Amino acid sequence: MKSSHRPLGLPAAVTAAVLLLAAAGCSSPDAAASVVVPSPPAAEAALCQDLARELPGTVAGLERSDPEPGSELTAGWGDGAIVLRCGVPRPEKMSDPKAQGVEANGVNWMLERPEGSGPRFTSTYRKTYVEVTLGEQYTHDMTPLADLADPVRKTVPPSL
Repeated sequence: MKSSHRPLGLPAAVTAAVLLLAAAGCSSPDAAASVVVPSPPAAEAALCQDLARELPGTVAGLERSDPEPGSELTAGWGDGAIVLRCGVPRPEKMSDPKAQGVEANGVNWMLERPEGSGPRFTSTYRKTYVEVTLGEQYTHDMTPLADLADPVRKTVPPSL
């Protein structure tokens, strides 16, 4: 996994520091997840269905355990430790020139740190937005993004 500061203006040193802290993550699992299913336009939903067929059975060593309600637009691993939602609306934070971002195996992600939970990443420069929410044990571990990058890159074309 390599970092890039170009898409969102994140200095390389900050991105590198985040990635270097990857080994410091905790290991306690989150409770089973319940998520809001996105409702994207039909063309984006079709991309999400393609993505659903390519998602791996394990991410960061955790077995697939999809959240409720079941949908092709959502997936999960480790009983809520990692949750993916495809076709989410464009996050307001993407308009912030100071927004932080990382690059994992060819996919750019905007980083948000919601208070009281683990990090949330949303893909950038893709035909639909893919959101990955990680449990607090992944605060400094980007391994799940690396595991999900290939399916996203394969099924959700760049928008540029």
